[in-house]
Amino acid sequence: MILRGHEAAWAEWRAALGSERMHHAWILAGPRGVGKGLFARAAAAALVAERGIPQPEPDKHPDILIPEHPPENKEEEKKRADGDMDIRRKRSIPIDEIRAVQHRLTTRPTLGSRRAVIIDPADDLEKGAVNALLKSLEEPPVGTYFLLIAHRPGRLLPTIRSRCRMLRFAPLPDADVHAILSQVAPEAPFEAREAAVTAALGAPGVALEFLLQDLGPLHRVMLEIVARGDADFALRGALAEAIGTRPDRERMQAVVELARAVIAADLAQAPRERQQRIIAAHAELVRLAAQLPTYNFDPGLAVMEIGGLLASAAMPREAA
Repeated sequence: MILRGHEAAWAEWRAALGSERMHHAWILAGPRGVGKGLFARAAAAALVAERGIPQPEPDKHPDILIPEHPPENKEEEKKRADGDMDIRRKRSIPIDEIRAVQHRLTTRPTLGSRRAVIIDPADDLEKGAVNALLKSLEEPPVGTYFLLIAHRPGRLLPTIRSRCRMLRFAPLPDADVHAILSQVAPEAPFEAREAAVTAALGAPGVALEFLLQDLGPLHRVMLEIVARGDADFALRGALAEAIGTRPDRERMQAVVELARAVIAADLAQAPRERQQRIIAAHAELVRLAAQLPTYNFDPGLAVMEIGGLLASAAMPREAA
């Protein structure tokens, strides 16, 4: 992914680097996929760099520590030991990863006088890992700086937030997301990039995930439903065909997010009566998006519900 935008965050970070007393812990807060992880690595590289000393890439730098999501099980651990990096990982960062970092912090930095610890994301820390990290934030070793990436900073413990300086990241303009996709995936059809940008709501990392889902045909059908409704259910059938017969959870999640973005785009220009229907449909799509990761949905029924919510927000009045 290409680092782009966030000029205000860069200005604040560079000003801190140039100050005599830089804060030791930062929370990089903003929606998932807007570039916080890339920013953290570039910012950490600038922090630890020493003039005249060659610097490795951030992910290979001995003074930039990034606890990881470990392999999901022993089988995936064996695959990694055999050199296969395409493995399934745990959803959380366990306490052992934080303790390993803390052990490293008892030594001096390798290439200079500063060291950076990136938690990506802090949202995924297990409870024990959070408590262990808090101890390091309370008594940070000299020359050690923490960058905590947070998609939902409000969920972090108040004791964590109170020890960190907040650096906020807003969604990027659609033009910037388009430019990133054009550079990263120039072979992707324009229709697919357009759908990915619409669904991502300013998050280029999310847009790239959606691009892999090939949402272009779905986007076209959704726009048609919202424009004229679907009284005979024909467009809902087309929507089901475009989604596929056996979509996985990731694809269904992408479909719901795209549907949310499609109807939200019409809100500002819609008359008041239609605005109320759009808001109601959007709220139901938010509910559905929250349930998809854990509920056992029948894909066919989920598709019909999505299509019905799009139709309920359409220009003509129609019961979903």
